[in-house]
Amino acid sequence: MRTITLATLCLLLSACGDKPQSASTAPEADINRIKGHMAFLADDLLEGRDTGSRGHEIAAKYVASQFQQLGLRPAGTDGYMQRVPFIQAFLEQNSPSFTLTTAAGSASLAYPKDYTTSPSTLYAHAQVSGELVFVGYGIEAPRLNHNDYANIDVAGKIVVVLTGKPASFPSEEGAHFASGSEKARYAAEHGAIGMLTISTPANEKRRPYQSRLNYIHTPRVRWLTPDGQPHGAEPALLNSAYLSIPAAQKLFADAPRSLDDIYAELELDGTPQGFALNARVDFSKDSQFKRISSPNVAAILPGTDPELKNEYVIYSAHTDHIGLAKTVEKDNINNGAMDNATGTSVLLETARLMSEGQPPKRSVLFLAVTGEEKGLLGADYFAHYPTVSKSALVANVNLDMPVLTFEASDIIAFGAEHSSLKGIVEQAAEKVGLTLGQDPWPAEAIFTRSDHYPFVKQGIPAVFVVPGMTAKDPDVDGEAKWQEFLAKHYHKPSDELNASFNWQAAKTFTQVNLMIGQTLANTAARPVWNEGDFFGDTFAK
Repeated sequence: MRTITLATLCLLLSACGDKPQSASTAPEADINRIKGHMAFLADDLLEGRDTGSRGHEIAAKYVASQFQQLGLRPAGTDGYMQRVPFIQAFLEQNSPSFTLTTAAGSASLAYPKDYTTSPSTLYAHAQVSGELVFVGYGIEAPRLNHNDYANIDVAGKIVVVLTGKPASFPSEEGAHFASGSEKARYAAEHGAIGMLTISTPANEKRRPYQSRLNYIHTPRVRWLTPDGQPHGAEPALLNSAYLSIPAAQKLFADAPRSLDDIYAELELDGTPQGFALNARVDFSKDSQFKRISSPNVAAILPGTDPELKNEYVIYSAHTDHIGLAKTVEKDNINNGAMDNATGTSVLLETARLMSEGQPPKRSVLFLAVTGEEKGLLGADYFAHYPTVSKSALVANVNLDMPVLTFEASDIIAFGAEHSSLKGIVEQAAEKVGLTLGQDPWPAEAIFTRSDHYPFVKQGIPAVFVVPGMTAKDPDVDGEAKWQEFLAKHYHKPSDELNASFNWQAAKTFTQVNLMIGQTLANTAARPVWNEGDFFGDTFAK
């Protein structure tokens, strides 16, 4: 086990003017402080910081102690802590039963060979019986002139939906419409009582059905509302499952069209229309429940302007990771150094720099969230139940898994193009000699996949900032460095603190985040969504 050295942090107050500091006058990030934070957060002692674990509790206490040493104001519901209640559901692996009835008779599908199913967070015994109706992708998107439920009656029936989205959908908007939670909501709103998702040949290439079997023992986690209900669960949908392609073909045995015909239409970028499958399903499973809690950690650096101090810029980073790996290897601890001890350490150093530098006009809220790896849960809870007025939250800057193995000449701000934040990020990058790079993976819709997105869904402009792909050293292939981490170390025990870290890159990345925060905190006008932007039009309140 590595030896942990904790640096002692001091709160320094300076009397400065109101203008944001330039890069030359701003306090500089301290590499040793960043190293010290990471050495603690990625240590074996914390056992991978799984949500609800003792290791994550220690990480949260550490972050709170750092906030306290900086003199930041507690912004939790209990000091610096905002404890989030969760329900964990575990599937009883011998319980799933699935019977398909067609004109040829009844036949059983085998779990998990033919289908997978997640535990229910609502029902100890989940049972659904009903007729099957195919509804294409199962999406209702008026803005894109798409409605898979048009002229189809699914009330009291089980819908069968294709995974994914139409090829014509924009990537980020499409990711929103194609999410499992949105598809479940559409189905429930139209009166469905169950949902079966079927794979496609294109999806099978990206994520083979066989790979899903690695997660059948993973518990389902949701946060609980004040009345104890699992948030995001659809009570009307009594059961759901994901079918392999061979199993899915059996559903279409007596249908007007075969599944192969549907797949052929997808190859031509078509959007199949729905129809009754002339089949029914009887499907049940059993789940066991456990209630846990895990804290978000929140602190405020108060602003100085008589009016703007009542508004808040939020920095967020998740402290949780995925805990212990199920492996026979000696090292089974997923330390999560890059994911996301880096982001948390940069957040802590940014908090120090802002507290030591020129006081901001707006207040700045530093938020270390739990449950990101379970589905952005801690951030979603805070976005629903913020410890300050929701209307006072003006922008979110999210720090998640900055890959710090080389010095980049640019930064990437996922989602910047949706709001006035793009100009602010560009200005900040320029002050430290960087440029704003383009989204390197537009098809992956990264903007919808980290802790900033719950804030977006509350109408708050947000960016997800990471170092870019272009290396300062022309002999270094930055994109290859990113791909190397993702292929070899992401969500593996090998994501640990080692010699591959480039500490100058960590310093530069901290410096640019400081500049972003200072600009946001001192600009008179609050950030706004771009006119006609989908996310602003959909979520801004």
